[in-house]
Parts: sequence; structure tokens; C-alpha cells
Amino acid sequence: MQAQEQYTIEVPEQFNFAIDVIDKKAATDRNRLAILWVNDEGEERRITYRDLSIESNKFANFFAAKGIGKGDRVMLMLPRIPEWWFAILGLMKVGAVSSPSAVSLTPKDLKYRCEQGAIKMVIADRDNLQKFDDLRAQLPMVESFVSMDAAEHWINLPEAIQQQSSKLSSLPETLATDEMLIYFTSGTTGFPKMVAHPYSYSLAHLATAKYWYDLSANDIQWTITDTGWAKAAWGAMFSQWNMGTTVFLYEYKGRFDGETILKLIEKYGITIFCAPPTAYRMLILEDFSQYEFPELRRCLSAGEPLNPEVIETWNKGTGLGIFEGYGQTETICILATFPGMEAKPGAIGKPVPLYHVEVLDDDFNPCKVNEEGHVAIKVKPVHPIGIFKGYLGDDKANEKCFVGDWYLTGDKAYKDSDGYFWFIGRSDDVIKSSGYRIGPFEVESALLEHPAVIESAVIGVPDDLKGQVVKAFVILKKGMMGSNELVEELRAHVGGITAPYKKPKYIEFLDELPKTISGKIRRVELRQRK
Repeated sequence: MQAQEQYTIEVPEQFNFAIDVIDKKAATDRNRLAILWVNDEGEERRITYRDLSIESNKFANFFAAKGIGKGDRVMLMLPRIPEWWFAILGLMKVGAVSSPSAVSLTPKDLKYRCEQGAIKMVIADRDNLQKFDDLRAQLPMVESFVSMDAAEHWINLPEAIQQQSSKLSSLPETLATDEMLIYFTSGTTGFPKMVAHPYSYSLAHLATAKYWYDLSANDIQWTITDTGWAKAAWGAMFSQWNMGTTVFLYEYKGRFDGETILKLIEKYGITIFCAPPTAYRMLILEDFSQYEFPELRRCLSAGEPLNPEVIETWNKGTGLGIFEGYGQTETICILATFPGMEAKPGAIGKPVPLYHVEVLDDDFNPCKVNEEGHVAIKVKPVHPIGIFKGYLGDDKANEKCFVGDWYLTGDKAYKDSDGYFWFIGRSDDVIKSSGYRIGPFEVESALLEHPAVIESAVIGVPDDLKGQVVKAFVILKKGMMGSNELVEELRAHVGGITAPYKKPKYIEFLDELPKTISGKIRRVELRQRK
């Protein structure tokens, strides 16, 4: 498959994913499996497209009975349980707007999101009820508090759903341009910004399904994601259900366990697997000789660049490569290594044919081959499907990222002679030292090649002589201890792989790195450390 092919998606004037995709699949292929759910206690739930249609009807009727209608915003704060998917589809069926939120959010985070998003209803699980109870007096905009469990002053959702009819009480008239989803950006450098996506966004993920996931109705696809991440829309809903694919879900309460993940891939015959780089770094520590993956055919990663040495180790263990994709909360997948396209370890691929993606210099002209610049998507004269139209209520941010004909992603990269994009880092993360520009990713990849290192993050710190110098924060593998000798060994190791000016001047050992709810490293917190 070539990036240069023409590809378009027809968008009808009126469109509703829950009705025009899910309900239609329920009518034509009622017994096809939509969700295969398991948890860490060994429980299983198998949900067909017919089940999805019926349950989302009940949820829609419940929302309507509680006064939730077109344009109303509802916060969903649930773990990876099928009710999250029933709720989000049910909200579509009354024309309301979902605002998925990660279960790890703090009361401060929730207050900010409820205020900024004008949230009318909150749906939460038992582990998060207290956060809202402590905030109730500060959230006058929230009219209904709904819980998955019986709790004082909370509406019991399972009990309420049992009382609802499986027949949809009324059909909404939703335009493809109507608001459907609100996400808050990861906030690696500041307060999260509010991103709205219309109903056409769900159709745009046809391109994600085609050019990155390579999905079919015969696949069982597992994306490791929190329900509060935009990746849940990419990897556990729109891309998959547009194609009739089965979504695999695993709900676990404890810490990430690589052995369990590999056992589940083997046991349930996962065909397409997608995980963030952090997960792959944990998985490659396992003994692959204990497993067989005859049905696994495509492995994917996104969120941050994947270190080439992780790809190599995964390939040795599974016989498969890892195909990277790139996009944002603000977009669908815009860059990817497509099915049938040569994978270059460390590269994030080529533009999805829906989009004109360029690397621009500081004057917003296309960069030369291998020249570092700003990743940008052309949004004029025609704004393409799947790309947001601006941060809600944040004119300053919009003026900064929409310049001329372009949307500037805030990321830096370069493009090689074959048209592949190579990620450097967030624009704010690039280190400027003695006239050199250093991308954190290259130094982090070099550190990861050392046998003592499991993960690292690199930032620039002020230096009177050079402007900035490189500082690395390193997490060591189990049983390893930090020492002055290891610091010098790691510095020499990096200097032997990269240009000498890129090796860290300072190295600090940590037990864990600060991350956003979607698993991205919060370098802003590292820069604030004394």
C-alpha cells in the first residue's frame, strides 16, 4: 500500500455512529462478537453487536429520563468495563456529548474539567465517588451524580438501567458536524486544553482502521488503553466497530504485568495488538520462549516514539515487527507505517492519504530532506475530516497552533528521502546546547540499550557556558543500584552511540517517571525538580 494513493471518506449531512453503524450491524450481523471482556479475576463477558444496540438503547432511555439531551455534556469516569461503551453509545443516541476521563484523575483535575466542560452529569465507579463527594458544593453545574454501585446521594446506574425499555424511545437528529466527544489534552507542559470532536470524527477512523490497524471483521484486536484516553476511541471503538472487528478488553486493578499480558494474547488468539512504548519496554523483559502466538499478525505502538532496540527484541521474541502510528487527541492517525510498507525502526511512517502533512521551518516553509522542523497538517482551503477545529474557549492557543493554511501539532520531526517522518520531540522539549539541537528521544534510546536501564527521560537544564546541557533521569532494572560508577558508565555508553555532545552531563536515578494520564512523560515536572 502506497501513501500516495487517493483516499476519501464520504460524510453524510446527518450521521450518528451509534445508530448508523452499531444499530445497522446489529440488524445485519446480530451475533457477531463486538466485545470480548475479561478481568484479573478470570471473569468473561461476550457482547454481540445486537447486545451493544440493546444496551445502548437502555442507556439512552435512562439519559433522556434524567433530562440529558442534545448538546448536554456528561463525564464518564469508569474503568475498562462494558458499561463505559454502553454509556458512550447511549449518549450518542440522545445527541449528548461524552467527556471521557481517566480514573486516575485527582479532585483538582475533576473540578477543572467539570467547570471548563460545563458538565451536566457525572458517571463514576465506586473507587472515585469520594472525589466527587468532596467537591459537590463546588460543582453547581452538575445536576446528576450516577454510580455503578449503590451509594448514598448517588443514582444507582445498574438498577436504573434494569427499569429501561430495550426499544429506543426517540431518535435524535444529529448532524455530522454536531459535537460528540470532548477530550482534555494530556497536558505535558501546562493545563489541559479542551478538544471537541464532531460525529464525523467516528467516520474519520475508517482511515485509522485501513492505514494503521489493518482491521477486518475476522480480527480480535486489543489496544492497551485507559478509557479516559483518546486512544480508546482509536483502538477500542470507532476504528474497530466500523469494520465489524471484535474489541478485546482486559480490566485489571493492580500493576501492569507482562506475563499476564502475553498469556492473554496467546489464550484468546489476539490478531492485532497495540500498546504504548512503556508497555512494550516491560513486555520485552519476559521469556518469550514460554509462549506461542500463531494468530498474532500485526503489532502497533503510539503515544511516544518506540526505541529501535525494543522493536528488535520484540521481533526476536514474536517474529513480528512493531508498526508505529502518530496522531494526537486533536486528530486521528495522521502518520503511520501502512500494511505492506517497509518498516524503518524508529520512524513513525508516512502521511495517511486523507492528509497533507509536512515538516515546516520557522517561516512555515517546507523543510529540506533530513532538516528538522515543525510537524504540520494543512487545514485550508478545506478543513479535513478527523482534525479538530480549535481548542474550546482558548483563543491564544488557537492563534499559536493555527497559522496560515496549517495546524501546527507542536511536535518536531524530520522527513527522510523516502518520505518517512522521524520524530524528535515536543517543540518545548528540544535541547539547545552550544548551538546544537538535541532531541531527547535519541539520547533516551541510547540509554535504553544499556543492560541496566529499563526507562529514561531526558531534559535540558540551564548552563552558563552552553545555554543548556543534557540531564537524564533513569529507571534501573530490578536488582540494579545507582552509583557514581554507573553514572560514568552510562555517560560513556551514550557517548559511544551518539555524538559526544549529546551524552548527559547529569544523571539522576528515580523509581518512576512522572507521566500524564495517557502515559506520556511529563518533562515539565522533571524540569521543576531541584
